[in-house]
Amino acid sequence: MAVDYHLAFGVYGIIGDQTSLVVIKKNGGPYINRFDLPGGSLENGESLDHAILREITEETALQPLRLTQLGVTSFKYPWDYQDFHWNQHICVFYRINEVTGQVAAKVDQFIGQDSLGAVRVNLADLNLANASPLVLKAKDYLQNGQKFTPADTSYATWQVLSQPVF
Repeated sequence: MAVDYHLAFGVYGIIGDQTSLVVIKKNGGPYINRFDLPGGSLENGESLDHAILREITEETALQPLRLTQLGVTSFKYPWDYQDFHWNQHICVFYRINEVTGQVAAKVDQFIGQDSLGAVRVNLADLNLANASPLVLKAKDYLQNGQKFTPADTSYATWQVLSQPVF
């Protein structure tokens, strides 16, 4: 019998270097209470490039000046949401090459905002216990130059955290 997946789609930005990464403090969804990449869903009719600029500004207070699309990948894991027991998160990744502004520890809250603010975290401190699969993919990219492929990354188990790691 086929598994029905909830499908999520979004754009996400990698702002960092070989030692650290800008992450958000996630306040919703399956990555709640973990570090996640700035980004998210497109608004109705919104282009990918506009969505990534808007999401990064809303979630970090940084304004991207130069960016490069890296590729698309997908993450699959168990998650009870609505009538679904599995999630497939399709992600378009961007390398943010240049920004202006300062990382905001707190950001404006509004309906649909799932970032409590942003921080820069050492790559060595990011792991499956405190970060989303997107952050781990970004960490691998920054440390090893790992390319983005359309191959799915699947997790047999996924724990939604009840307490924040930040």
